[in-house]
Amino acid sequence: MSRNDHRRRPHQRAESFRCLNCRLDVSMDAPGTAHRNHCPNCLASRHVDDLRPGDRASDCHARMEAIAMAVRGDGEWVIIHRCTGCDELSSNRIAGDDNPLLLVRVAIRPLAQPPFPLDVLAQL
Repeated sequence: MSRNDHRRRPHQRAESFRCLNCRLDVSMDAPGTAHRNHCPNCLASRHVDDLRPGDRASDCHARMEAIAMAVRGDGEWVIIHRCTGCDELSSNRIAGDDNPLLLVRVAIRPLAQPPFPLDVLAQL
């Protein structure tokens, strides 16, 4: 057996992955998305895609942290991730089994931790 026999061929799709952050074994089957690359438990991701979702062309492979939420024109929520290796930003649609409490926590973080004292608002 050669040393490369243990590697997946490009056309084979993994059935699961281990989260780089919380170490949960995550199924690739996700309600609402065809290219899951974030953990439904902690929302962390891995920098695997380069130009388009599912291309798996990135060479970075560092952990990506959920830093914000955005809402598309059709009302769909997406998670904004920042790569801890190269600082690249990417957006990933949420999946039906993502932790709803964490989704809301990420969404309200700017309001819960404003860059100025809230007392300033009372003086306006």
